[in-house]
Amino acid sequence: MILKRLQVATGQPNLRTNTYIVCDERTKEAMVIDPGGEAERIVEVLDILSVEEIRYIFLTHCHADHIGGIHDLKEAKGGKILISREDSEGLYNKEISLADYVNMQIPDLEADSRIDDEDLIHVGDIEFKVISTPGHTKGSVSLYCEKERLIFTGDTLFSGTWGRTDLPTGNFGEIMASISDKLMLLPEETICYPGHGKTTMIQDEKNIYLELKGKDF
Repeated sequence: MILKRLQVATGQPNLRTNTYIVCDERTKEAMVIDPGGEAERIVEVLDILSVEEIRYIFLTHCHADHIGGIHDLKEAKGGKILISREDSEGLYNKEISLADYVNMQIPDLEADSRIDDEDLIHVGDIEFKVISTPGHTKGSVSLYCEKERLIFTGDTLFSGTWGRTDLPTGNFGEIMASISDKLMLLPEETICYPGHGKTTMIQDEKNIYLELKGKDF
């Protein structure tokens, strides 16, 4: 598997989002995860990888800083837009997507498919499993690849901390349960690729949540 990370600019000067490109080396099928902006940079990398058309545009949640580049990316490279069933409404609701808050426009596009917990997504020979991880938003999801021992956690899990829960549809108890009862059960060597900031590993985050586990949130 080829994996590329781009830190793309969004509507706020100091806010950059991690956009990921995953590509099957044999088939050249590709998926873009959370195209938050700067679609031209994403397209440039896809061209370097000789990807003529992407298969999926996968959204970990509906916030504007994770979807801002969808329109131009889809026009240039196609791809089916995938988002969780619970967050699909938020794509078109500025109060939930926070488009005005981050000074971005909501893309005028309809999601192609609503995904659910434990759905399987295939990109060439690579298999990903959707894991429902609500808390940052009610429909936040993570995307796990067992074979490659990696997971894309969106804004649920960051290095040393967790995502905000004070935004519309956020819930602190839910995000703690998502991390402690789902993500922390993955193999310790699993690499976590978050929506912002640097990568981490399950084994490096476990102590934080072991201390919190069992508390009444």
